[in-house]
Amino acid sequence: MPVAAARPIVLRAAERERLKKMAYGHKSEYRLRMRAQVVLHAARGRSNARIARETGLHLDTVRCWRGRFAEHGLGGLSDRERSGRPPSFTALQVAQVKALACRLPAESGVPLARWSCPELAREVVARAIAGSVSASTVRRWLADDALKPWQHRSWIFITDPDFRVKAERVLGLYARIWQGIELGDDEYVISADEKTSIQARCRCHPTLAPGQARAMRVNHTYGRGGALAYLAAYDVHAAKVFGRTGPRTGIDPFMNLVAQVMSIEPYASAKRVFWIVDNGSSHRGQKAADRLTAAFPNAVMVYTPVHASWLNQVEIYFSVVQRKVVSPNDFTDLTEVGKRLRAFEDRYNATAQPFQWKFTTSDLDDLLARLDRHTTDHQAGSSAEPAT
Repeated sequence: MPVAAARPIVLRAAERERLKKMAYGHKSEYRLRMRAQVVLHAARGRSNARIARETGLHLDTVRCWRGRFAEHGLGGLSDRERSGRPPSFTALQVAQVKALACRLPAESGVPLARWSCPELAREVVARAIAGSVSASTVRRWLADDALKPWQHRSWIFITDPDFRVKAERVLGLYARIWQGIELGDDEYVISADEKTSIQARCRCHPTLAPGQARAMRVNHTYGRGGALAYLAAYDVHAAKVFGRTGPRTGIDPFMNLVAQVMSIEPYASAKRVFWIVDNGSSHRGQKAADRLTAAFPNAVMVYTPVHASWLNQVEIYFSVVQRKVVSPNDFTDLTEVGKRLRAFEDRYNATAQPFQWKFTTSDLDDLLARLDRHTTDHQAGSSAEPAT
């Protein structure tokens, strides 16, 4: 039986460049690399038998890919769709599993706080959605729609009617603006708050330093040595911290912190010193603001909105303290806790730079607009639900 003549291959410049990248590129798949080499050899006028010898491929394989390229060009070098094994689950079953994952377990009568893939697989079988299904299959289905029912995020609705006004004041001060006027060189912004209940936990066995291929080891059992409060005032633009410790928080400890800062320069002779605080009991309401002004006439108290302590930059400093000083907690007594905190203040003040605060009033407007849309959609959805 006569053998069919080899198909002639003529390449355009763009095709030749693309095939060279496929044939000799380090990241090309092996199968695509060999197919591209077959076509390049064929474009040089070589026979199929010679190409098979030089590439180590079967003659029929060379003939196949040479013909595919002659008919379909570069697209012909890709694999064709294959029927494969018939699916074990219907599209309806997959949709039912995803719908189940999008409901709270309590709504389905399952005593769980949140779904996991093994629990979903078990519930799918219990509901007779499928005779059997593995957790990995469920995980693959959920990944198609980026569903992760085992994760959760918390939120809180805005309850402060003056949220935007208060937040705008704080953000303006971070940008050195107050009531539309830029702050002068003799005006300062202080962010202050309290970190309560820093415990002195004395480990029953000494902490082991890290070593090669070994993390630091901290004994799990400990003895309690009491707890203290850490009050801090952070100069937003100078990146300087003033702190003090005490057995508890309250009006007097907070005013002692204020006196500690306001009694030294440049704050004592400043035109104005703005104190940004949250709505904690130590400095809440107009009485606290009047008390501050009576003690220090150049001090102005500015409140963050209710449930918006994240707007207070000193909270960032407290997170640094938690990660670098407090955790893991291993102190012999409260005296050591206080010494460690004061030593860290000196270390921090020696090298600190102001925080790169990027949340602006424009971001605030976008946030409020998203919350308004969420609230409107939630109310519309609730009103659309049929009465039971």
